[in-house]
Amino acid sequence: MIGTRMEAPLRQLFDFKIGAAVNPTTISSQEELIAYHFNSITAENEMKFASVHPEEELYTFEAADQLAEFARKHDMALRGHTLVWHNQTTEWLFQDNHGQPVSKALLLERLRSHIHTVVGRYKNDIYAWDVVNEVIEDTGAELLRSSKWLEIAGPEFISKAFEFAHEADPNALLFYNDYNESHPQKRDKIYTLVKSLLVQGVPIHGIGLQAHWNLFDPGLDDIRAAIEKYASLGLKLQLTELDMSVFRFDDRRTDLVEPTPGMLEQQAERYEAVFRMLQEYSDVITSVTFWGAADDYTWLDDFPVNRRKNWPMLFDEHHQPKAAYERIARLVRS
Repeated sequence: MIGTRMEAPLRQLFDFKIGAAVNPTTISSQEELIAYHFNSITAENEMKFASVHPEEELYTFEAADQLAEFARKHDMALRGHTLVWHNQTTEWLFQDNHGQPVSKALLLERLRSHIHTVVGRYKNDIYAWDVVNEVIEDTGAELLRSSKWLEIAGPEFISKAFEFAHEADPNALLFYNDYNESHPQKRDKIYTLVKSLLVQGVPIHGIGLQAHWNLFDPGLDDIRAAIEKYASLGLKLQLTELDMSVFRFDDRRTDLVEPTPGMLEQQAERYEAVFRMLQEYSDVITSVTFWGAADDYTWLDDFPVNRRKNWPMLFDEHHQPKAAYERIARLVRS
């Protein structure tokens, strides 16, 4: 309970914002924990295209509005996530009335209308948007991943999304957001893309490092190298979706019903090392958002292994601080 919590709030420990991804369920089930520890929230799914714009003439803002109201109630910053993504985007966007692919001009006009409607609605609530999400190809020589966006509109859809968002809210900070952002090959591709946008004069203000990490990967040296390379572009950086899985991504074990003491200790050491590094770069890192708040609800349950629980957060299933929280708090006290 807020009134009986003894540990220091996370939001008071660092110069950057401390956020959590939320949804209409967790803002109720985890309200006291979130309100006590965090000063920023991000909609987990409720502001994505398929959630707010399922049909061409239909917008469904009810869930997103709940989250905006929660942020206002608790005087929290609110991040918007996300305007352009190859997933969770409804098929009507890419089709004409006959089920055929739309023209580039129509697709971009639909995108502009969507962005102006969504960004405009939350103009007084949202201070930063993940405008374009995950357009980089993970492997190989190709820069951009194959998608209907790329197939119909070409690479220009990326710059246009930022331009439309800036039109809709000139005061919002606009981010490019991606995962595996600290792996050297993808890091270099993200850098190349963002640098090209800057050369074109595109209104982009920052890079979002999703930071879906685990106890073993990526290496701390790779994280540092990514931060420094992105920061060299003169942009602000935010960790947008931080969690620390206790399993390697290719680990398929399903035998655990709770984390082992060794896992929790390794997780604590890992979080401590990461936050020590983040403190070093607090001049360029303006926010760190966890993709969740506590282990009772996490998107990593059942992913990538079905029927498997994960424990990636600083707070356990009862919303109590884990060793990882204690290590982070100790950084500030020492």
